Amino acid sequence: MSQTYFFYDLETTGTDSRTARIMQFAGQRTDLDFNPIGEPVNVLVKLTPDTVPEPDAILITGITPQSTQTDGLTEKEFLEMFHEEVVRPGTIFLGFNSVRFDDEFMRFLHYRNFYDAYEWQWCDNCSRWDMLDVVRMVRALRPGGIEWPFTFEGKPTNRLELLTKLNGLDHEHAHDALSDVSATIAVAKLLKNKQPKLFDHLFDCRKKDNVQKQLENERPFVYVSGRFPTANLHATVATLVGEHYEQTGCKYVYDLRYDPTPFLDMSNEELIEAIQNKYSREPNKVVLPVKEMRYNRCPAIAPLDVMADPEVQQRINLQPDVFQKNNKLIKARPDFKKKIQEAFRSIAESKPSQNDQIGREQAVDGQLYEGFFDRSEKSVMDQVRNAAAQDIVRVGSKFKDKRLRTLVPLYKARNYPKDLSSDERAWWDGYCRKKLLDGAQHSRLAKYFNRLDELSRQTDLTEDRRYLLEELKLYGESIMPEPEDEEPS
Repeated sequence: MSQTYFFYDLETTGTDSRTARIMQFAGQRTDLDFNPIGEPVNVLVKLTPDTVPEPDAILITGITPQSTQTDGLTEKEFLEMFHEEVVRPGTIFLGFNSVRFDDEFMRFLHYRNFYDAYEWQWCDNCSRWDMLDVVRMVRALRPGGIEWPFTFEGKPTNRLELLTKLNGLDHEHAHDALSDVSATIAVAKLLKNKQPKLFDHLFDCRKKDNVQKQLENERPFVYVSGRFPTANLHATVATLVGEHYEQTGCKYVYDLRYDPTPFLDMSNEELIEAIQNKYSREPNKVVLPVKEMRYNRCPAIAPLDVMADPEVQQRINLQPDVFQKNNKLIKARPDFKKKIQEAFRSIAESKPSQNDQIGREQAVDGQLYEGFFDRSEKSVMDQVRNAAAQDIVRVGSKFKDKRLRTLVPLYKARNYPKDLSSDERAWWDGYCRKKLLDGAQHSRLAKYFNRLDELSRQTDLTEDRRYLLEELKLYGESIMPEPEDEEPS
């Protein structure tokens, strides 16, 4: 089965894949030498009236909600096109920061429209990859032949538009999805040409079985991740210190840049505090240098051999004697791994579920990761997707999972608004009213209009930005729910 790349990029209403929505999808299939196959895909996706975009996101993309409603496909229509034209055997889906951003949006899109959220990336020899961590590792370990950007403050940065500009690659419209796709293809080709050995190594790391084989000896390894500091080019040497208590293929790794001595004799409560301190904004908090690493997220790892060159050690500010000493300290305390696992488990078990935090109707769009669906539920999902509008609710009543039952009326209202009965229309209006206006001064719409007002008072507004702000104001007014009918006295 021949493999192809499918480079893709999204423009969205915000950054939270649970609540924000896709506005633009663009992609291009290529062979493994980056030669285009077929025409690019470039479509808008309609926003529904329960969606409030983040004004700042719209100012970046330039896509107005009105344009999606005029020219876009419904989510159902888009996914039908996606599965018919894009999801082909042997496809490697990739982008620039796609594993942590775009893939998550696509998963939640599939979930709320009754598709398997994961299958499209693993069925029929399909897989996924991400160019951002490839860029990071090439910069940290083998930067030769490539011009690398810095911020105005002199800090390293790997922003796509700066990489393309410095290296003479075409990138005419940054933050337009199709332009970003073309730029990502050009960067991938550059990396492959300049550092083919490392490129091919990371290509293999997109498969979780290959990642597991590299780490089965439990020796320290080079690890590049956005979670590590920019000053060290996001690179360190790490070692495995435990398995996730519930998820297979998820490990805890210790950053051997740091002396483990302060943590080795900590109690469970102290370790929990040190883990949670990474989210604290207070200075001088003790933070446990441990993070989760998931084998199915294409981690950028490499054997220690790549650290042999002193220039690499200097570039990432890490000498062998440091990580070797710290690794020996951990190995001498096998109980440390168990204590780390118990601390992470305690944190996970103490977290309230989304159902405890907000009403199930309002939260259901973001509940993908609260459990998998069995084969019988997937059969009903197929039936709902293929049902006529008037049969969706009846077919959807077969679901046993509360999340799926709750999604049924939302799915119909968002994709078939003209086919709603009077009762369904009343329910949908009430749902939108509650979602948009609950909290009065702190409601979604109130925050939206407040932000528009703040942006409109900026003194350096261009005509394009003024136009976008005006369109956003009109959109907000268009989705403002009608006031509820007052009860007769």
